[in-house]
Amino acid sequence: MDGRVLSDGYPGLSIIADHATPSNQIRWLIAVFGGVIMCKAAYELTGIISPLIFKGFNKLENKQKLEWKNRGFSTFHALFAAIGSVYLLVFTNLFDEHAKEELLVNRSSAASDTLLGMSIGYFFSDLAMIIWTYPTLGGVEYLLHHGLSLFAIIQSLISGQVQFYILMVLFTEITTPFVNLRWYLDVAGKKNSTLYLLNGIAMFIGWLGARVILFVFFFYHMFTHSDQVKEVFYPMGYYTLLTVPPMTDEATFIFNVT
Repeated sequence: MDGRVLSDGYPGLSIIADHATPSNQIRWLIAVFGGVIMCKAAYELTGIISPLIFKGFNKLENKQKLEWKNRGFSTFHALFAAIGSVYLLVFTNLFDEHAKEELLVNRSSAASDTLLGMSIGYFFSDLAMIIWTYPTLGGVEYLLHHGLSLFAIIQSLISGQVQFYILMVLFTEITTPFVNLRWYLDVAGKKNSTLYLLNGIAMFIGWLGARVILFVFFFYHMFTHSDQVKEVFYPMGYYTLLTVPPMTDEATFIFNVT
C-alpha cells in the first residue's frame, strides 16, 4: 500500500514514504549489515593484535578478554562516526545554510544515510553483546543509552530529517577512544604511567569540548532555528530531538566516568 494513502492526517508517514524509496531501503540494509560486519572484523582483529602489543592479554580472565575486544570495535566505530560526522558537517555543503533553499532539518544524502545505517549496525551489535553477556559488559545504563540511540538514529534515517543534529551527537563519540584507553591501561596495570596521565588530560579536554560545549551549541542552534525544528514531521520526532541527546549524554557520563 502506498505510504501516502496511510498518511492522511499523519504527515510524518508521507515524509517517510517519500524518503524510504526501494533503492534507499536497500542501501540502508546494506549499510546496517556493513556496520555489523565492521564490528565483527574489528572485534576479531583486536583479539589478534592485542597479544602482540600487550603480552599479558592471554593471562586475562575471559570476561576481561571479552570486554577488551568489545572496546576494540567500539573504539573503531567511535573514530569512524566522529570523522564521518565532521566531514559531513564541516567539509561538505550538505548543511550549509546558504547553499540550499531546503530547510536544514530536511537535508540528507546517500553519504549521511550510509553513516547512520552503519552506526545502527554498531549499536545493534553492541546491544546484542550486552544482552547476551549481561551484566558483564554493562548494566541498565548501557541498555538505556543504546536503546535511545537506536530509536533516534532510526527515526532520522527513515525520515531523512534532523540528520544535522544526529550527526552532531554522533560526533560526541570522539571521547570514546580516550575512555577505552583509560580502561586498557588500568587493566594492564599502567595507572601510574605518564600515558595514563596524558590520556586523562586528553579525555577531560575532549569531554569538555564534545559533550559540554558542543551540547551548549546544539541547544543554542535549535533555539535559533526553532522555526525549522518545529517542522520536524511529527510530535514524537520533535520531542525525541529535545530529550534523547541529553539523556544519552547523561547515560554515557554514568558508565564512562564513574
